[in-house]
Amino acid sequence: MYIFKLKPVFKDYIWGGTRLKTDFGFESELDKVAEGWMLSCHKDGRNTVENGEYAGEELEAVIEKVGKEKLVGTRSLDFPYFPVLIKLIDAKNDLSIQVHPDNDYAQRVEGEFGKTEIWYVLDATDDAKLVYGFKEKITSGEFQKAIEDNTLMDVLNQVPVKKGDLFFIEAGTVHAIGKGTLIAEIQQNSNSTYRVYDYGRLGADGKPRELHVKKAVDVSKTEPPKYEIKPFGKPEKHGGYVSTLLTKCDLFTVTHYDVNESVKLCADEKSFNHILVLDGQGEIDSQALKKGDSFFVPAGYGEYKISGECEIIVTNI
Repeated sequence: MYIFKLKPVFKDYIWGGTRLKTDFGFESELDKVAEGWMLSCHKDGRNTVENGEYAGEELEAVIEKVGKEKLVGTRSLDFPYFPVLIKLIDAKNDLSIQVHPDNDYAQRVEGEFGKTEIWYVLDATDDAKLVYGFKEKITSGEFQKAIEDNTLMDVLNQVPVKKGDLFFIEAGTVHAIGKGTLIAEIQQNSNSTYRVYDYGRLGADGKPRELHVKKAVDVSKTEPPKYEIKPFGKPEKHGGYVSTLLTKCDLFTVTHYDVNESVKLCADEKSFNHILVLDGQGEIDSQALKKGDSFFVPAGYGEYKISGECEIIVTNI
């Protein structure tokens, strides 16, 4: 088995910009590239393999052919679906105020799993803000009234954002990415989103975009967030690189690496590794590596080396 280079899937939502094309060099016929889905086996957008024996095949199809346990790892047996979805997000304008359901609600109502996610901020303008939970605890009834009275923004927790911030967003946390932010998102493999408020905007069809108020009220935790806005770990210096644990939970583990010479990593039998290149260039084993690249290292691949000067985040389960 070998390390797969993946082809992204692009989305042109109305709030998107062009930085994924101008900053990352992605080629797309879309005028706006709001999101690049860098690791996805979701029905709404599946990555294909770009190199080697399986070039041109969807990653999900390769997994089915070779075997889930062999490629995704023994930990994947705890999940009845491919466990994560990883994106790059360019918010030129504000995203809607939204919330995601937890597993129980999403399976019952949407027929898929819920969505807990993290945001790692890659860049932000000086005035960029994010919505992250509520200023103080309120009741579901008060949440509903704030939506109806158009006073929702008065009760939400709006926070300034800067490069390097880490937001851990559990399912049920009301949130929104604000304009001027560039983000890497690691999430459960789900696309269930309940839109609460959308600033009165019109969609591409000229009509107001659908809101999902009842479902949002059902699933929302109407309280301040319980996690600090920072990586879970502190930077640790090693010979040739600096590592920082961004997140570790029962759904995924994400680590940031600043590589100035090289780092040796390992994909054991428990889990695949996903490598998202945020900046720089170098090599992953014998393959060239550059900003914007996405690599899937199969479970059981063993030790591999990333060399050069680059910034990466590594995700496993």
